[in-house]
Amino acid sequence: MKVDDATITVVGFDSAWTDKPRAPGAICAIRVDRVGNAVLVEPRLASFTQALEFIGVERALTDHCLVALDQPTIVPNLTSSRPVDRVAASLISWLGGGVQPANRSKLGMFDDAAPVWRFLTALGATEDPERARLGVNGLHLIEVFPALAIASLEASFFGRLLGPRYNPARRKTFNPSDWQALLMTVENYAAREHIAEVDNWIASLRQVEQPRKADQDKLDSLLCAIVGYHWLRRPRDESIMIGDLTNGYMISTATPAVRERLRLAAFRVGVPIDGELPTAV
Repeated sequence: MKVDDATITVVGFDSAWTDKPRAPGAICAIRVDRVGNAVLVEPRLASFTQALEFIGVERALTDHCLVALDQPTIVPNLTSSRPVDRVAASLISWLGGGVQPANRSKLGMFDDAAPVWRFLTALGATEDPERARLGVNGLHLIEVFPALAIASLEASFFGRLLGPRYNPARRKTFNPSDWQALLMTVENYAAREHIAEVDNWIASLRQVEQPRKADQDKLDSLLCAIVGYHWLRRPRDESIMIGDLTNGYMISTATPAVRERLRLAAFRVGVPIDGELPTAV
C-alpha cells in the first residue's frame, strides 16, 4: 500500500497531565480518507480512560493513526527541566508565556505511578516521529506543545510578548481579543487545508460569551491535532523536532523565523534539532 492510498486519523489529546475527574483533558480527531478529504471529529472532554476508548474507535477506522499528545512522554530526569523544555521556554517566555518543567519528582504527573505511564502502556503506540511520517499502517505517538505551534500558525503572535493570552482560568490575563484571534487562526488553517467541520465547530465556540477552561482544553486538543496533521501532511521543513527520544522531545509547526529562534536556543544548551546538533551559524 502506498502512503497516498492509506486512510489517516490524527488524534489530538490535551491530557491535562493529571487524571482528576473534575478537570479532564480534551480529545478530538482529524480523519483523512484515501483521496485526501479531511474532516474534524469535534473535541470533547476526556479522561485518560475515555481517551483510550476514543483512540480505539479511531484506530479501528483507519490504516494509519497518529496520536498527538500534549504531555511529556519521555521524562528521564528526576528534577529540574528536560533539555527540550529549556529550548521551548526560550521561545515561549519571549512570547510572554511559561513552560511547566517536567521531571519525575512531580507527583501525579510524572512519578512512577502517574496516570500518563499507564495510558502509554495501554496505548501501545510506536513513538518514533520520523517513522510516523513515513509509515502507512499502525498506531503512532508524538509529543506536541500547542503553545509552541501558535507562533508559527499566525504571524501576529510571533514577537516579544505577543503570544495569545487565551486561558479563561487566568482571569487577570485572559484577553477576549486574543481568544477570538486564535479561533480565527485555527479556522483559517482548516480552510487552507480543506478540513471540513472545523468552521462549524469554531462558529459555535465563537458564540460563547465567557469561555471556560474546558473550552480552552477542547481548542488545545484541536491545536494538537493540527500539529500532528501538519507533521504528516505538510513538507518536512514546515515542522520541527526539538530534542531526542532519549532525553525528551517535542514536535511543532515551524516557520523559518520560529525555527531560527529555536535553533539558536538549542545550540546554547546542546539539544538536537531534527536529529542533529545545531551549529553556531
